[in-house]
Amino acid sequence: MSTWLFDLGNTRLKCAPLLADGGIGETAAITHDDGTDWLDALPSGGVACIASVASDARRAALFDALCASFTRLHRVRTERVLGPLRIAYENPAHLGVDRFLAMLGQCGEGPALVVGVGTALTLDLIDADGLHRGGRIAPSPRTMREALHARAAQLPLDGGVYAEFADDTVHALASGCEGAALALIEHSLEAARSLLGVVPALCLHGGGGDALRDRLPAHRWRPDAVLHGLARWHALRIA
Repeated sequence: MSTWLFDLGNTRLKCAPLLADGGIGETAAITHDDGTDWLDALPSGGVACIASVASDARRAALFDALCASFTRLHRVRTERVLGPLRIAYENPAHLGVDRFLAMLGQCGEGPALVVGVGTALTLDLIDADGLHRGGRIAPSPRTMREALHARAAQLPLDGGVYAEFADDTVHALASGCEGAALALIEHSLEAARSLLGVVPALCLHGGGGDALRDRLPAHRWRPDAVLHGLARWHALRIA
């Protein structure tokens, strides 16, 4: 019976088959919209494990579609303790399941600052014992650009090249929005060093992360971190 992993975000659905060795197969990314065309590309199988931070309507549409092509569905939720990971939040429901799974996938590899760049920029610190020390949430560079454009349409939504001191508005926008994310990541690494006594590994994921990589210190790049976390969830909860 084949098992598939589904990560439903605010703009895209990512899915991959679970391999026999516990890893994930080739990942597909499907942009979802207000229609139902995005549901036509779904795979079929035996077991589906689903994590969602999307709207209730998007999640319901996905579940309805999967019910027709899978035998068993598991909705994954944030847990206070799972495997080596213990989250800091008093109420687990307040921690996004995408952040939970990204940490779960990294837990056990030493202290780490897990950074996701999607609609939001999220940062979560876990120590060498798997204890979540808390996190931060900010707008991602893309969301910053969209917010500025919405308030001031003359400010371009796209384009620009990063520079420390830009010589044109479009470049200044790219530099300011990306620079804000870079500064928050670098500040958080330094704060983590003060808290833990060591510099944690920087673990980067998310669709917007690639644009920041050239200006970040050494890091682990795992764009499908949530799917890897789903694979580990399956190993701990289902297998």
